[in-house]
Amino acid sequence: MANQVEPKLIKPLFDELQKERFVTLATVDHETGGPNVSAISWVLAKDEDTVYFAVDNRSRIIENIKTNDKAVINLIANESTYSISGTAGVKQEKLEGVPLKLALVEIKISEVRDVMFYGSKIVAEPQYDKTYDKDAAARLDKQVMDAMRKA
Repeated sequence: MANQVEPKLIKPLFDELQKERFVTLATVDHETGGPNVSAISWVLAKDEDTVYFAVDNRSRIIENIKTNDKAVINLIANESTYSISGTAGVKQEKLEGVPLKLALVEIKISEVRDVMFYGSKIVAEPQYDKTYDKDAAARLDKQVMDAMRKA
């Protein structure tokens, strides 16, 4: 059913956010004041009220969040599309236990909205493939997800 609004993650979404997956992230651009959308994959629901994600600590996303803490994650799951809105902040400038300089960002959820257009459902979720060394990618993904779980 479209246009449902919740104050926190529902169980199917929480479960989907326990593993690396494709989502888009919208922030307010620190230079233009307009929308900025990025695709990210290192995302984890810490609990029903909090989502973590990791990005390069030199990313434009970090500067955007430091200037304006509003953020939205767009998640395609549970046969629908969801907008997960909240306030974001850098929890760790450098995520521990990871060889890259990744920042850990925390979003405190204020609203989860089903934004799928009326009378429809998602029949296939987005998929992606890593284009670099598969073993190295799997090792790094595990390190990042483990570090986020420990944070």
